[in-house]
Amino acid sequence: MNLTLKIWRQKDASSKGQMVDYKVTEISEHMSFLEMMDVLNEQLVNSGEEPVAFDHDCREGICGMCSMYINGEAHGPDRGVTTCQLHMRMFKDGDTITIEPFRAAAFPVIKDLVVDRTSFERIQQAGGYISVNTSGNTQDANALPISKHAADEAMDAATCIGCGACVATCKNSSAMLFVGAKVSQYALLPQGQVEATDRVKNMVAQMDLEGFGNCTNTGACEVECPKGISLDNIARMNRELMKATIKS
Repeated sequence: MNLTLKIWRQKDASSKGQMVDYKVTEISEHMSFLEMMDVLNEQLVNSGEEPVAFDHDCREGICGMCSMYINGEAHGPDRGVTTCQLHMRMFKDGDTITIEPFRAAAFPVIKDLVVDRTSFERIQQAGGYISVNTSGNTQDANALPISKHAADEAMDAATCIGCGACVATCKNSSAMLFVGAKVSQYALLPQGQVEATDRVKNMVAQMDLEGFGNCTNTGACEVECPKGISLDNIARMNRELMKATIKS
């Protein structure tokens, strides 16, 4: 395939960025999207130009690092995949592909397609932990009965990889799907009850402090989420916050 790439280039956080056009040729439909970007960068390096900066690590849909807004969609036109799992067979020969960083005030651009998502880390630090003693003094797992339904829902919430696609997709740049998932994975299990009240209040407060928008139930976040995190987690977070507010 021969493609035209329109890529956002920005030298650093304080510089003004712009879209730059590139041509790539002989791209195999079996390549992943990031492999195609590697081909482009090799081409740029060989011609003495600055390669395009983009985040990546595992390239297996696990780490959540790869964050590209491709043709107006977080992680591109496929569903249930991260950018590293997107393959070039989703495009056609001669296509023009627009590639941008995730756009949100809470995700400032560092360089080119790389954004600062440490706001997610600060939300996690505000409440994403348990104080149960796990240093050799734990109970046998079977001593804490948990229904399969609750365990399955907790596991589903825990599959959130914190990539930020929900934020990039939301018209309000809301992080409520992410926060809802992180609150839910503890709220559904007995180990998470110790901090339940403080957790949801602190995480929601930090989310607001970081400048994320509110949820208006559009549902785009669930559609674009590579792990299919359910909107039910936002409802659960709201219920947990209401209970915590009443208790305090």
